[in-house]
Amino acid sequence: MTRLIHLLSRRLAPIATALALGACASAPTHYYTLVAPAAGAMAPAAAPGLPFELLPVSVPAQDDQPQLVIRQGGQGVALLDGHRWIAPLGDEIRGALSADLAQALGRPDVSGLAHEGARVARIKVDVRRFDSQPGSDALLEAAWSVRVMGGDAPERTLACTSRFNQAVSGAGYDALVQAHQQALGQLAGEVAAAVRALADGSARCPGG
Repeated sequence: MTRLIHLLSRRLAPIATALALGACASAPTHYYTLVAPAAGAMAPAAAPGLPFELLPVSVPAQDDQPQLVIRQGGQGVALLDGHRWIAPLGDEIRGALSADLAQALGRPDVSGLAHEGARVARIKVDVRRFDSQPGSDALLEAAWSVRVMGGDAPERTLACTSRFNQAVSGAGYDALVQAHQQALGQLAGEVAAAVRALADGSARCPGG
């Protein structure tokens, strides 16, 4: 009997291994981006803003992970190994803001391009909080500044903070990422308004 059990164990072991590998293969990793789908060609604004230069975006260390980081209760967090950003979080946020700002201002992001002497808005964004609660809300808090420089006009600078608590409209992580996209779109709208105001000679933070 012992010999029979031993033989069965040897024959069944490869089958068990194959089943285990199959189970692992059936749970693929899902990748997400914060760059919203393109809304079409860049719209010519009635009062076009300035070309802008968006500097690298900093993010909190606790959120700067390949995996989605979600809140669990008041103190707990979880890293979702099966749900990851397609690029580093800071790059994802910068890409999303760049696209949204280009759409809002009707002008391109000239980062990395030669624009010496031309009037341009240099934008710096530091994300202070990037909280994710599936099925609840996506919180974005950022400190940002706009410096309009170049050309014959005097240089002007504005520094502000913004906070958005975007409701997640649905279950699952797709809805959570979409809420973050919407919050970033709102941030881009406030920054674009500041760029226009500075270009016109005024300097006031949103709500100020």
